[in-house]
Amino acid sequence: MGRVFEYFVVCGIGPEIHTLDGSKGFQGSGVLYMPSFLDQFPPSNHTLYPPPPPQLPTCVLPAGVEFFTSGLDHNDATTYPRSYPIVLTEGDGSKIYVSCIAFRDPVSEDIAEAYRIPPNSFADKCICLVSRSPIFYVLRDALEELFILCFLSTGSSKPLWDVIAHMVLNVPLPTPGKNRVLFAVENCLLSVEAPPKDGLPHADISFQPLVQCLDVDNLIRLFTAVLLERRVLLRSNKYSLLTLVSEAICHLIYPFRWQHVYIPLLFFSGVDYIDAPTPYMMGLHSGVDTSGLAMDGVVVVDLEYNRITTTEEVPPIPEPEFGLLRGEILKLLYPKMVTIDQMKFNFGGMSEQSLRGGSKPWGEEHDIELRLIFLKFFASILRGYRNFIENTTHEFNSQAFLKKRSRSTNQPLDSMMTQFLDSQGFLDYLERVINSDEVGNNVLDKLQDAIGRGQNPATVLPSPLEEPEIITISDPGEGIGGSGAKYCYDRFPSNIRTEEQEEKRRAILAVASGALEYSGKHPPSSPSVLAIRDSKSESDPRERAAERERMVLDIKVKLQGLWLRLLKLGATDDPLSSFEYGTILALIESDAEGIGGSGFVECIREHIHSGWAGRLTEEQFIAVKELLKTAISRATSRNDMSTIRDALEVSAEMYRKDSNNVPDYVQRHLLALSIWDELRFWEGYFEYLMEQSSNKMANYVTLVTAQLIIVASHMAGLGLPDIDAWCMIETIAEKNNIGYKQFIKLRGLLSHIQQLRIGYWGTSTGKVQSVSSFGLPSPRSQVVADESQQPAEVSGVGRSWVQSMFSREASLRMDSFSRVRKWTSDSGTLAANENTKNTASPRKPDLPAGQKKVQSSVRILRGHTGAVTALHCVTRREVWDLVGDREDAGLFISGSTDCTVKIWDPSLRGSELRATLKGHTRAVRAISSDRGKVVSGSDDQSIIVWDKQTSQLLEELKGHDAQVSSVRMLSGERVLTSSHDGSVKMWDVRTDTCVATVGRCSSAVLCMEYDDSTGILAAAGRDAIAYIWDIRAGRQMHKLSGHTKWIRSIRMVGDTLVTGSDDWTARMWSVSRGTCDAVLACHAGPILCVEYSTSDRGVITGSADGLLRFWGNEEGGIRCVKNVTVHSASILSINAGEHWLGIGAADNSMSLFHRPQERLGSLSTTGSKMGGWQLYRTPQRTVAMVRCVASDLDRKRICSGGRNGLLRLWEATINI
Repeated sequence: MGRVFEYFVVCGIGPEIHTLDGSKGFQGSGVLYMPSFLDQFPPSNHTLYPPPPPQLPTCVLPAGVEFFTSGLDHNDATTYPRSYPIVLTEGDGSKIYVSCIAFRDPVSEDIAEAYRIPPNSFADKCICLVSRSPIFYVLRDALEELFILCFLSTGSSKPLWDVIAHMVLNVPLPTPGKNRVLFAVENCLLSVEAPPKDGLPHADISFQPLVQCLDVDNLIRLFTAVLLERRVLLRSNKYSLLTLVSEAICHLIYPFRWQHVYIPLLFFSGVDYIDAPTPYMMGLHSGVDTSGLAMDGVVVVDLEYNRITTTEEVPPIPEPEFGLLRGEILKLLYPKMVTIDQMKFNFGGMSEQSLRGGSKPWGEEHDIELRLIFLKFFASILRGYRNFIENTTHEFNSQAFLKKRSRSTNQPLDSMMTQFLDSQGFLDYLERVINSDEVGNNVLDKLQDAIGRGQNPATVLPSPLEEPEIITISDPGEGIGGSGAKYCYDRFPSNIRTEEQEEKRRAILAVASGALEYSGKHPPSSPSVLAIRDSKSESDPRERAAERERMVLDIKVKLQGLWLRLLKLGATDDPLSSFEYGTILALIESDAEGIGGSGFVECIREHIHSGWAGRLTEEQFIAVKELLKTAISRATSRNDMSTIRDALEVSAEMYRKDSNNVPDYVQRHLLALSIWDELRFWEGYFEYLMEQSSNKMANYVTLVTAQLIIVASHMAGLGLPDIDAWCMIETIAEKNNIGYKQFIKLRGLLSHIQQLRIGYWGTSTGKVQSVSSFGLPSPRSQVVADESQQPAEVSGVGRSWVQSMFSREASLRMDSFSRVRKWTSDSGTLAANENTKNTASPRKPDLPAGQKKVQSSVRILRGHTGAVTALHCVTRREVWDLVGDREDAGLFISGSTDCTVKIWDPSLRGSELRATLKGHTRAVRAISSDRGKVVSGSDDQSIIVWDKQTSQLLEELKGHDAQVSSVRMLSGERVLTSSHDGSVKMWDVRTDTCVATVGRCSSAVLCMEYDDSTGILAAAGRDAIAYIWDIRAGRQMHKLSGHTKWIRSIRMVGDTLVTGSDDWTARMWSVSRGTCDAVLACHAGPILCVEYSTSDRGVITGSADGLLRFWGNEEGGIRCVKNVTVHSASILSINAGEHWLGIGAADNSMSLFHRPQERLGSLSTTGSKMGGWQLYRTPQRTVAMVRCVASDLDRKRICSGGRNGLLRLWEATINI
């Protein structure tokens, strides 16, 4: 039987003191410090219990630790202890429930002396009870009783840590619905029980804080945002409120489960995670400043002021369910108001209670009724959903369900239901329903059945059983002492430390006080290598063969004995000086035929097959790692691929446990070996796996994919750079013609495994970053300082934990995974930076042949006070007239969340800001211009036209019902705009009127293209459909279906239309025929930008995976002819000219590509011209979060706009 309490933990200031910004030592009382583990029970050296989560101190004291000159002051409420719950989510999605009490406690004398902290100082301390069960009330009551017992003036009858030990070790989990456990903390009796499992999930919280903080409309709006898996941020100045509201809303969406990042109380230094692109639900103290964040699309819920704000509208719940849900909630919360018009007369069937309207204070029955109201909402909105699950494929036919619902409600298809049926929560529920053996036995099905039969919905809940059995946990040591001794404390006591712990503490404090002197210790000398000499005389071939067999057998027998003895190395043994290690090493190195190496690997394999779990101690791990490295190196020199293959596989089975109890596999430490860079090895290993496959009757594509998954797992386990690993996987996959769907599956899997590794271990440092196929060193090897970057101490365990949450459950969020991987790359480099602190500064990479050493100029343009959200470059084509170029060609125009538009002139070095245009009331999202005007679109649903020369506001165009997403200045004083309301409108600037709504989509329009010469308009967005209209003819030409997720980028040149989507593919379409000509796959994330090269008839795609792909037209179709790995974050902009190509990425990296002109008389190259693009220049990258990028290829300039309001203008001064 499990235990109620897993751990009792104390967190606060330990012997090692660091500030949140990474400074060591005591820096004063006005600074915040990193919390750490102080004490715990069961103790850390207890082998039967896993350690508590390493991120626990950071999470229970989210603001950090502060020093004070005084403790508890009864006249000052800010000094009172605070009691609050928190919830932690593990990497596998399981939850840990923690009750916390934070208070001021005196600083330990030895710490104060070592760090010269003023005497009689106090610091924040937090005591915690940790459980795997959601028993908030029990955790809080038990912890508060322990806290009171500690500081009780009359004292306790037993030492406090004895009371804690008895409670943690002896209170069992009750059997749900059958018994109740009673236990005591000193003289206070507490109980814990669990309801039956066949009802609603156990929620040991009150829903009253949720309904008190938010009115009915905001409650429903928050519920909808969570149901549609938006990014939700709760704000409050009370820790308890953030956790209770988060838990309550998770219970209200039952039977669906929140599938994404869940952090009810985010530690203050992790505020930058709010800009993460994937769905999350997080709570943040309202005192933390978020003004420097973009917050695009984040649903911010202010619990203090009953206010919800967001830049992306949350679609409402459709009727009639919305009205019914709202009415039921109002009836529960305000019964007297709802029944105010009812006549107070007893018709015989009405009880006196119902006539009074019900005025009972909020209690458990109200919680159940509120949950039942939302469950009835799901029963209504999903009525008959099981009829649309295919019997053979077990797939849910959402389109048919929506059409049936539209007919039954006489309402058009609504976006809320469409988005809900595509959510991960609904897909997870369907999977659980399909895989369940008990059809119709879940609560939702029972409720739908009860409503269909006209029964009371409450009958689906289990009726209360007879009185549960009482289990009493007594303390056998209570009152035995007989001495009547009492234990009183003036501070929270420390647990008894072991001699080793005490010695370590003294050593740390001695270093802090400068009293410890280091004395160097020489490492033990390397073992001498034993030589095995062959003294055999000449003999005939049979004798030599027999002798060899005996020698092989003898070596293997010796190796087996040595291997078993090696596994018995103790903690005090030096692994590299042991007899076993030296003998095995000699056998491996001295045998030219490889018997020693192959025999050693075979010994390990046989031991694993016999049932050995593969776990090694630290000493054994060091020895095995070095021996395997030697065996693989020797096998490589002999071209013995079978031994290398076997060594690779056994290295993935052996591991040690690190300080966080996480397996560290031997395979991760073999990266430096050169064999892993060779494609021939991986091709041979793949062929071996195909030959060994036991399922050769399976579909060939499925079989190939399964073996490639194994190969990819080993590559990621070794730590091969993601791009190098994918290039080899892609080469093997292309030779086996597996299709683009399997390509996407493989790419996503490899990215997921790589992120799981990087999220914990950091980037690999055992191998020099590989050089790409076109001879350019990867910029990832450069270590670039960033003043705004969080220090490593702040980004330690807590940030690693958050990143692990963003990367868990690949099967549920494969489509968004690569965005997380690239978004977290800034934080992920912290580990690499730590590893390079003590090394020499990196040497600047040599330029490859053909690349010119050109001086570049990077300028920072300051002016915006908010994140830059739109950026436009005034091109020569926009301002060209009969006279020729105008002086305003090359200007950059930016828009920001500060509601302003700014015009920048790069030619005026030092005074680039030319004008500031004010008029919008919300963030500016789109900008365009022509010879004399600038037009901008904003979240305030307006379009403003400005005079470029005088900066005057000319016209304000209003007509859209949602934020404006795109604007385009056309000839003839016309403006074309698109919006999240799904419409595309054309305006006449001269008359300030909307000429026509030229197109309408079923959802928000995110991108559009217009050909002014033909009058063809293309637009696309959230409904995953590209629409083409002929504006001059006033008709819709085509609806191009094929994408399965949002279309974020579009490019139209002549008869070719290119679209990029969140489904990780780009598509080429024929505008005239309305057909899809090609599907461009192989990216590992959403495609954010596409470009079409007219001269090459090729396509360039940029994705959230940081990869740039060039696609060329060749005989038989279009294929990828070149991959570029210069950037390590999402590609935001691609701008192609005839000979120049400008690229900008989200990590503030830029690159300029050049394609040399073909000389007259030169021989035409075979193959696609798209492969001729060569990287010409890329500036040094500075880490920043970039929102938008624009390029001026005529002047070789690229400009990026960051969320910090700064523009970074790069000008490559190139002499051609």
